[in-house]
This record gives sequence, C-alpha cells and structure tokens, in this order.
Amino acid sequence: MSGSVERWEALQSPREGGDGVSVRRVGPEDWASWRDLRLAALSDAPNAFGSTYDGQRAKTEADWRDRLDPRNGLTAIASLDGGPAGMIGGYVTEPGVVELISMWVARTARGRGVGDALVAEVVRWAEEQPARDVRLWVTRGNEAAERLYARHGFVRTGDVQPLPSDPCKDEIAMRLRLRR
Repeated sequence: MSGSVERWEALQSPREGGDGVSVRRVGPEDWASWRDLRLAALSDAPNAFGSTYDGQRAKTEADWRDRLDPRNGLTAIASLDGGPAGMIGGYVTEPGVVELISMWVARTARGRGVGDALVAEVVRWAEEQPARDVRLWVTRGNEAAERLYARHGFVRTGDVQPLPSDPCKDEIAMRLRLRR
C-alpha cells in the first residue's frame, strides 16, 4: 500500500522545465484550479475544443472532481514563474492507445516552452500505461498547435471529423507512435 502512495506522491510533484516552467499532475482536490483554467481556455479559444464554455460552466463540483479522478486518466497543470499557464489531459481510449485532450496554454505563456512541457507530460504518462500510440484531434487551421505536436513527432493520419462544438469547422487527427 505505501508503495502505491509513494508512487502517487512522486507523480504529483511538479516537473521543472526550463525558463520557470513546471508541470504538475492534478487530482480531485484541484478541481477549482482545473475548472478556472478550463473556462479560461474555452473563453480564449472556443474553436479549439469539442466542448463549450456554457456547457463546462454548468458543471458541478462533483462533475469536476470526477473528471480529475486519476482512474479517468491524466490531468496536468503547467505553471510559469509560479503562476498558472496551461493545462492538458489524456486518457486511454483502448488498450495501448492514449488520447491527448484539453491542451491549452495561456496567451501570456505562449512561446515559452509551456506547450512542450505539457505534451511531454502526456507522452510520459502514455509510456507509463503502457501505450503504443498517442492520438489527438486539432482544429484545422490551428497551425501553432499542429507545429507544436509535430515537434514532438506527431504526424497527420488523414482522418478528419467535424468539430463537436461547431460542426461547421473540422479537426484533423494526429498520431505519435511510441518506441516500444
């Protein structure tokens, strides 16, 4: 029992990146911080996500806590110089496959390594599962996000689907094959 507690505590400690960037895995006790970042993300970039601001704003504390339960996947928050700077999530969609979701970096933190640190955290978590692939959907036209993912080895798969929050737009699939 103590081994699993120690492992969980080790996973919760922030990973320091360059230039004051750190990433910390979060759980149900961090629901208010996650909620605030999620709503900021949806307000800042509504076309980048499958959900809407109003839909997320209507969630209860219990909904947020459930989302952050580690049994439901990974949730992580990035900080830059001690302040909140971004968020990311991941979950297992099928054996050996992790989907990267909810990626967002605050405007004031863009171009400072926050996105790279967040993507690296999901890849690290996927390797712990163990997964063979990490997949994601990115809104067509979001070149900055696509470049970020490509830097980490993600490639387009050719799959396209309507953006759930706005079916007039579409999103493209990308995949990273993990070394096994």
